[in-house]
Parts: sequence; C-alpha cells; structure tokens
Amino acid sequence: MKQELLEKAIALRHELHRYPELSEKEVRTKKILMEFIKVNTDLQVVDRGQWFYAVYEPKQKSEKGRIAFRADMDAISVFEDSNLPYASENPGVAHKCGHDGHSAALAAFAMELSETGTDREVYLIFQHAEENGAGGKVCAQLIEEKQIEAVYALHNFPGFEEGALLLREGTINCASMGMELTFTGVSAHASQPEKGRNPAAVISRLVLALEKMAAPECHEGLILATVVQVDIGERAFGVAAHKGKLLLTIRGQIEDEMNALRDRIENFAKEQAQQYGLLLQTAYHDVFPETYNHGESIEKIRKITDEKGWKTQTLENPIRSSEDFGWYLKKASGALVWMGAGMECTPIHSAEFDYNDNLIERSVLFFQSLL
Repeated sequence: MKQELLEKAIALRHELHRYPELSEKEVRTKKILMEFIKVNTDLQVVDRGQWFYAVYEPKQKSEKGRIAFRADMDAISVFEDSNLPYASENPGVAHKCGHDGHSAALAAFAMELSETGTDREVYLIFQHAEENGAGGKVCAQLIEEKQIEAVYALHNFPGFEEGALLLREGTINCASMGMELTFTGVSAHASQPEKGRNPAAVISRLVLALEKMAAPECHEGLILATVVQVDIGERAFGVAAHKGKLLLTIRGQIEDEMNALRDRIENFAKEQAQQYGLLLQTAYHDVFPETYNHGESIEKIRKITDEKGWKTQTLENPIRSSEDFGWYLKKASGALVWMGAGMECTPIHSAEFDYNDNLIERSVLFFQSLL
C-alpha cells in the first residue's frame, strides 16, 4: 500500500477516535466515512440511513461471485484514560473496542481497490450498532438483496502477536441475549406481609435454579446464565416489596442450546408467577446470534496464509463474547477473523485501550488476498 494512502487512513482513524458515537447514534461517524470514500476513491457510495456501503464495479467482470467485507463503527460508554493527541472529545464515550480502526482499515481497502482494481464486484459495508447487536441484523439484509456469495470481517485482538490471524471453524463467538424478567404482585404494609404478594421468594428460587438449568454436563457446548441485576422493592421500611426485576445475560456456544435455556428460564418464571399470583413481563435485549465460521472459508484462509507465510493461530475454544457478524454468516459463506493487536496492547473495553495503527495495512493485505 502506498505510504500516502496509509497515512490518510491513519489520520482518518484518529479523527474517528476523536469523535466517538454510541450505537445507533453514529451520525458524525457515518458522515466522516462517507465523505472520505467519496473524496479518495471512485467507488459508488450508497446511503442506507443509519449505515452505508461502498461498491467497487470492475471494468471487466470475471465469473467470480460478489464478495463483501464489513466494518463496525460504533463506540462504547467508557471514559478515556489517555493523553493521546486525538483523545475522545465526547466525555464518557470512547472507541475502546477498535471500531475506529476497523472502519479506517476498510476505508483504506476502498482506496486500494480504487488504485489497483480487481475482477469482481466488491461490497464494503460500514455497519452501525454492533455493540448492542442491532446493526448486523439490519445490514445483513444486503447479502440477500445483492446475492453476495461470501462475506468476511476482521476484529482486533489484544494479547496476541501483532498481525497473527486467529482462526476457528464453527462457532468463533458465542450467541447471547439479555433477559429482563419483571414480577409484579400486590403491595402491603410491612407489618402485614401476608396481605400482599411479594416477588422476592420467586426471584430467589429462579436465581437458585439457574445453576441446574445451565449445568455444563447437560450441554454440548459452553452455556452460561449470568445474573446482572436483582432489584426488589423500594427503600421504604414500612412497605413490603410488591415488584421485582431480574436481569440476566444468557450465553451459548450453540445458539439452539442458548434458546432452549431461554425457554426453560421463561417457563420456570411463568410457573412460579402463576403459583404465587404474580404478573410476569419478559423482555429481551442485545440479542446476538452465534458467529459460525464456514469450513470452506476457513480452509480458503488457511491456504492463503500458508502460501504467504502469514502467522496463524487456531483457537481451541470459542470466544465467549458475542459479535453480530453472525447475522451475515447465516446468509452467506464467510468468516470472522480476529487479528492479533500485540502482546502489550491493553484489552479492549478498557479505559487505556487504543487501536494499533499497524493493523490497518495488514488488514488491507488480508482483504486483498480474499478477492
């Protein structure tokens, strides 16, 4: 990649870092990226509201099918602890997962496509709202809409050798969802609790039952049910609690097993609510599918890395955190690949984290190799 283009991409990354925006609020971020691609490439830019894509049309098409690459562009709610000259100017919001780098790397790839070309149609998807799982499901519709045959994405991974490609066939990131269970009973004076309906015992039974419902020996893959919050009653010592809320995150290596766990939890809650005369309301948040890498796509990557002498590492177990790229992989073959950000790089989502700019050019080379 030409040094001039790489320097432009790094400057873009720093600009995105300076002006981070949360999921579904990426207005300025999207504008910066769209303008950058319009000015620096000849790719067609298509605005889809909260997100956009850029498409490269070859002058002479081969028989190769359409291919897509995706980058996320949202930030998270963390105060940045750094003296970076491009530190966040949006207090309490910062790019601590590296999505500024992912977007800058895909924009760099757009410049490279414009410079060198290729013989197939290429779609570059700049996706909003990865952190809450809302963006992937929306943007993945483009895969069917344009009959895209393959789709890929990269994510940086601190704590691994810089530039090493971390691969796994099958589930690479677990499915997960937030469960919100609200129980409503009848209020009563604290001296006469028998005249009310208090949800505390029901919520306690449910919490205790989770260990058995999510027992590892009863599941083929990793399964977790994590209590996030228990909120029962008010700070009023004269009033017995009559309303309570339980927040859980459930997680599974195998999406079907996670969904079965969800059903068991909900059915148990319904039975308990009915038995004790409580109203139950259930809501779901931040729903992520399993991110399942296709075997033929991982095989293709391994062949490329062997030919080029690139370092790889096979992940024995799936990463527990979730990634909404799984929505794309339900519609086309492809893979999510994690790229080592360096052994000394601080963990993602920490206040000190900053994306390693050295990964931008490496990302472009990886994307090019898949064409």
